[in-house]
Amino acid sequence: MGASKKESVEVEKREEEKKKSKKTQPTKKEKLSTEESLLHKKQEDTATDYKDDSSKDYKSAEESEAGDSETSGDEGFHNTGSNEGLANEGQSEDSEPDLGGEESDSSEDEVAPRNTVGDVPLEWYRDEKHIGYDIAGKKLKKKEKQDKLDSFLANVDDSKNWRKIYDEYNDEEVELTKEETKLIRRVLKGKAPHGDFDPYAPYVDWFKWEDSKHPLSNAPEPKSRFIPSKWEAKKVLGLVRAIRKGLIKFDKPKEEPRFYMLWGDDASSSEKTGHLSYIPAPKPNLPGHEESYNPSLEYIPTQEEINSYQLMDEEDRPKFIPKRFTSLRSIPAYENAVKDSFERCLDLYLCPRVRKKRINIDPESLKPKLPSRKDLKPYPATCYLEYRGHKGAVMSISTEASGQWIASGSSDGTVRLWEVETCRCIKVWEFGEVVQYVAWNPLPELPILAVSVGQDVFLLNTGLGNEETQRKVKELLHVATSTVLDGSGNKVSAWNWLQDDKHEGIRLQHFKTVYSVEWHRKGDYFSTVMPAGDSKAILIHQLSKKFTQRHPFKLHGLPVSAVFHPTRSIFFVSTKKNVRVYDLLKQKLIKKLETGLREVSSISVHPAGDNVIVGSRDGKLCWFDMDLSSKPYKVLKCHPKDINNVAFHRSYPLFASCSDDCTAYVFHGMVYSDLNQNPLIVPLEILRGHASSNGRGVLDCKFHPRQPWLFTAGADSLIKLYCH
Repeated sequence: MGASKKESVEVEKREEEKKKSKKTQPTKKEKLSTEESLLHKKQEDTATDYKDDSSKDYKSAEESEAGDSETSGDEGFHNTGSNEGLANEGQSEDSEPDLGGEESDSSEDEVAPRNTVGDVPLEWYRDEKHIGYDIAGKKLKKKEKQDKLDSFLANVDDSKNWRKIYDEYNDEEVELTKEETKLIRRVLKGKAPHGDFDPYAPYVDWFKWEDSKHPLSNAPEPKSRFIPSKWEAKKVLGLVRAIRKGLIKFDKPKEEPRFYMLWGDDASSSEKTGHLSYIPAPKPNLPGHEESYNPSLEYIPTQEEINSYQLMDEEDRPKFIPKRFTSLRSIPAYENAVKDSFERCLDLYLCPRVRKKRINIDPESLKPKLPSRKDLKPYPATCYLEYRGHKGAVMSISTEASGQWIASGSSDGTVRLWEVETCRCIKVWEFGEVVQYVAWNPLPELPILAVSVGQDVFLLNTGLGNEETQRKVKELLHVATSTVLDGSGNKVSAWNWLQDDKHEGIRLQHFKTVYSVEWHRKGDYFSTVMPAGDSKAILIHQLSKKFTQRHPFKLHGLPVSAVFHPTRSIFFVSTKKNVRVYDLLKQKLIKKLETGLREVSSISVHPAGDNVIVGSRDGKLCWFDMDLSSKPYKVLKCHPKDINNVAFHRSYPLFASCSDDCTAYVFHGMVYSDLNQNPLIVPLEILRGHASSNGRGVLDCKFHPRQPWLFTAGADSLIKLYCH
């Protein structure tokens, strides 16, 4: 039993070997020489990596060989292209053409693909029994897929499996030859595919240098010269489309006129000449009836008329007196023929006939269209009242909130309180020193006047109002504890609140000269400016708490003036070059206005708070739109000398400026609520009347709080009121 089993196993092995020999028919590629087989055996160790990585790709190799017998005849015909392949070894579709001869790069030697479907995706044949059609139109049936285990065992036993590649397009396996593997290895190493390629070929000089200044190229013509340019075709197509749409128009040929005016002007001849500066000479007037040799009797003057010609001036005298002749033969020669010809030639020679392009523009059209001054009334135009009493230059003026009173400070050391309507001086305060600035409290219920004299600021009780108002004012102007400066080791402060019994008010001492005082809109805070005070040049004081603090920001330059915003907690500080805008609540810089002026002298804020005007020492006035830019919206060059002060009206669209040229300019400045519309600025009136004193003119100007009136203070010790 054991022997019979062994014999049956050996028989089965022989039958399996016979089946394998039938399936794998020998080809010419497999019939290699003994030397080549030894080389392949040596390379099997290095090719094991290829077997492992590509085993999945070659799993269907053995399965595809099962159906060779069905289409072996047709496929062999298409692969070899001759009947010898069928007769010799019965090649299947895996067989390849004879590679014994020399390889050629010609496309004629290449074997045509068995499948003729072209670029049709093979996915379309996924559910079909065929993969395409051959050259005869017959279906190419798919090969039956072999079991994966059998194909794997067959690949393991086949030493040449690493050379085989599955061709999905033709549904066949292709075995690479020795030469093809060499090509692949050379490409992987970065070398040229063909071994006979010389990368260091000798240089071929395509240029001919012998006896020639410029080399002549003998290089072969590039292929691009024989192929039509796609870019040029697109360009031409674009031009054709543009011509069809009418975007490109050709100049029509000029047609010369068949007819022309025989006695026409020579102006048309300038078109024929190419000179732009050519102007034809004017033709002399043609002779009329008077110049005729036989004019009518009405053109012939009488003897009396001829005698009257002698009494006329030579310019008014007629140059030609008509005469009558019976025939042309009796006409004498013209006396002035040579003279007239010479004068005409002289005129043509000396007259510079050059064409000048002149633009006829009406100067009035270049002016901006501004409304009429009559439509912008009321505004101050004439001097109505004069306030006399000061003996020196009036340095500053200030109007009370109700508009009934006005205060003025002068260089004679006095501060006067005036009634506006009657010009009556009600009260006088004497300080004995130049009064630099006066400022009235903006609240009507607090008739307090701030006066800067030297290094002191006095808060005075004007005595106006009823008893309750006076009681409230006296409480505000009372200092409970006064700090006295001495040199005995006590604390010395830069500012002190002192009770002033002489003037019945408060004396606020500073360490430098105070030049300006400005109140806050609520009437409790006021600021003082000391240009020589360095970091403490600007101080903010609170009247109710008798408290003083310095400006919390660094000053970039010498301060000139400081103004509070009319509605918000914003503080404007102007130096000689710039204006800085600070938010006192957020403690930060909001904006920096670049004036571009030589030196800023004064500043005023519009009642709405969005526009600012700045006066300068060089006579220029700048209007800033805070919402527009940090650069000036308008720069008005109005005064030839320094501008001392600028001011806005509280309710009317007016603003004014005063200067040392003894004038005050009044402007219409309308600010619109529409942000898209720019402010309208119109100059209205120039107010004159002050006299110059020591080179100074109008030192200050203020508007009446309710009426369109303007107060001006001059160096001639006068205060003038201009009304509409």
